[in-house]
Amino acid sequence: MSDYILPLQALFTENADPEQAKPMAKYMRDQFEYLGIKTPQRNALFKQFLAENGLPPADELQPVVRQLWQQPAREYQYVALGLLEKMKKQVTPEHIPLLEYLVVTKSWWDTVDGLAANAVGGLFTRHPQARDASIERWRHEENFWIRRTTLLFQLRYKHNTDEDLLFSLINENLGSDEFFINKAIGWALREYSKSNPTAVIEFVDRTPLVPLSRREALKWMKNKGLLVDS
Repeated sequence: MSDYILPLQALFTENADPEQAKPMAKYMRDQFEYLGIKTPQRNALFKQFLAENGLPPADELQPVVRQLWQQPAREYQYVALGLLEKMKKQVTPEHIPLLEYLVVTKSWWDTVDGLAANAVGGLFTRHPQARDASIERWRHEENFWIRRTTLLFQLRYKHNTDEDLLFSLINENLGSDEFFINKAIGWALREYSKSNPTAVIEFVDRTPLVPLSRREALKWMKNKGLLVDS
């Protein structure tokens, strides 16, 4: 165990609440253990930990994140995501295998979506040359969490969204019976509709989306009165 993580473990153990852990685990369908530290308190403890210990050296980021990911309690995975965000400028194409590992290990929406929109999306913005090779490989993966990542990595790109790539990836996933793929399709289209509603409306009209994807894609525009009947 990294010496860097030991003070964090002590801090989290001291503030664990077994009674809170039960409903937190239940919310995640009992897939993960929890210490019972809710988000506001966890953020405060993480801030305290950083004030006392600082960030790990850049060359220790990968092992620290992996060790946090291997801890039983889910709160440690959230800290790993926080470290990746705090040190995003140090995340380079060399970290792509690490990001893949995080996506496919202990996978659920609470970690995968943050990885896709923040760590992966940010990396591909800073290092566009790494994007094409990764996406070309990921788009053919059987693991649907990897494919969900390809659909969601542009969530924060707004007008910089690669529309052709987004639509192509969606078309490749049409017909899926996986909820998390169909939800991601709708979510990605909904976010892009805030920048280019016309393009999204035209795409939805010509594409045989499942009802969930279509509903999610058009939700923002309907709420804004940009779409009356569809």
